[in-house]
Amino acid sequence: MKIYFPCRYEIKVPNRMPSVLKKLLFVFLLSFSFSFVHSISYAQITGPTPPESFNSMAQNSISNMSALGDSLWIGPFLQLNIGNSPDFIFPANADSIAAGRGRLFSISLAQDTVVAGLGFNDFIAGSSVQTGMGFHISTDGGVEWSFIPLPLDNEDETTIPYGGQQLTSVPVIVPQQSVPYNVTFSGDTIFYAGWASGIRRSTDFGQSWERLVLPPRDVSILDPSENYDFVFDPRLDDNFLGFSVMVDSDGFVWAGTAGGINISENALTADADQIRWQKSRASNSTGSMLGNWIIRIRENPADNGVWLTNWIAGSGEQQGLVVSYDKGLTFERHLSGQRIYDVNFSDGKIFAAGDNGVFISSDNGQSWNHIRQIRGLNSFIKENADYLSVATGNNRVWIGTTDGIAMTEDGGETWDLIRVNFPLSGGNQFADQTRDVRAYAYPNPFSRRVHDIIRIKFEAPASGNASIRLYDFGMNLVREIEPGFPVNSGQNYEAVWDGIDAAGRIVANGPIFYRISVGGSSIDGKILVLD
Repeated sequence: MKIYFPCRYEIKVPNRMPSVLKKLLFVFLLSFSFSFVHSISYAQITGPTPPESFNSMAQNSISNMSALGDSLWIGPFLQLNIGNSPDFIFPANADSIAAGRGRLFSISLAQDTVVAGLGFNDFIAGSSVQTGMGFHISTDGGVEWSFIPLPLDNEDETTIPYGGQQLTSVPVIVPQQSVPYNVTFSGDTIFYAGWASGIRRSTDFGQSWERLVLPPRDVSILDPSENYDFVFDPRLDDNFLGFSVMVDSDGFVWAGTAGGINISENALTADADQIRWQKSRASNSTGSMLGNWIIRIRENPADNGVWLTNWIAGSGEQQGLVVSYDKGLTFERHLSGQRIYDVNFSDGKIFAAGDNGVFISSDNGQSWNHIRQIRGLNSFIKENADYLSVATGNNRVWIGTTDGIAMTEDGGETWDLIRVNFPLSGGNQFADQTRDVRAYAYPNPFSRRVHDIIRIKFEAPASGNASIRLYDFGMNLVREIEPGFPVNSGQNYEAVWDGIDAAGRIVANGPIFYRISVGGSSIDGKILVLD
């Protein structure tokens, strides 16, 4: 029996697939052309904006990142930022990303060492399927890279040894649904969690790989001294679907799946068929986990508590955060009901990022400060953004969102915001042959339903009070954006508009013309509005 996984519907999966989708804002239509809205309306000017950089981020949605000291690595294009500079260095020698379709799905760092798990979206029978590619590894801080293809099973690998017996197994022979969602390493030993591929281990830094047997659904302790009779088939058991993995400070390996958390005291050093696992699952007990789908595992260096983000994999479960101080025997529950993507720690504080913003605790989770929308001095993360990832290093905390990166150096009191930086003069490292302009709008075409807001970046043509007026095709005034905003000649600013007219209605599809006026100077541009 073989497992091919040609499309995403051929294996049993939890209720929500592991892709991060932007939430759409729906409204009730009251006419063919306009809709009335009752949400917060945005029409404002911010700035001056940060210095322009040719070496820009590739995109604003940052679902994966990791930091070590002053070095921050971000996905999906495996870019490096050092010392909070405006530059994001693109690794020219990482060919699968620089000149291919590979994208970053996971990353683990040590001094001068980077292990990056890569994947891409494949299209099979008209459906997009997340597909594993392999790994990029650098041991010189990201200058040179080696590529390791995704390990797959041979067709005839229909058994797997465990504790002196041969268990029937289903080989994973194609990369579809085997993305390395999480990777970690200790010394020369690398672990990765690859969904259909389960949990895999390399003891020679990626040259060869082993598929690790995990406990089936009805087994709490998997011990090589016991006899078992189950089929190791990820289509039949959620606990064989690997999603997260971590090695803690005591050398214990924590393997998160869609069916619970599996903890081993010897998986770092023992032969693969001698690894012992203890499994914990969600239950109604207050000392158990909230949900069985383990998205992220992180250890708090302050007290060695291990925090897990819990998602719902089946009926009766909840989502939120849990922490264990006794190697998974008991759990404390936090932020019940919140879908949390990532958690990290800095200077005695816990930072959790999720669908509903950022949660910060300075008392080890007993209370939380909820920031629904991060605002910086001169800009903000848009209201409906998801908060996807957290990285910490050198007293800095970076939060990756679907609308850029927010960085704080004071524990979340103030924030700097970082987004794709496309200079008005010339282009950036992804498009270097562009003409100079005095203003542009992005995204353009603009759909309120998809994008929420549009930003207009411009260089002030003079000093004074700026006014931005929006007109429809008949040159009727649609809206004026924050008239009287003070600007200085030659500095860059950004206006934000949410597609709402002065009467609170969503504008009709078609062209919208904008005019930026300061004194006797003006700049004109056009926005194409689509449903």
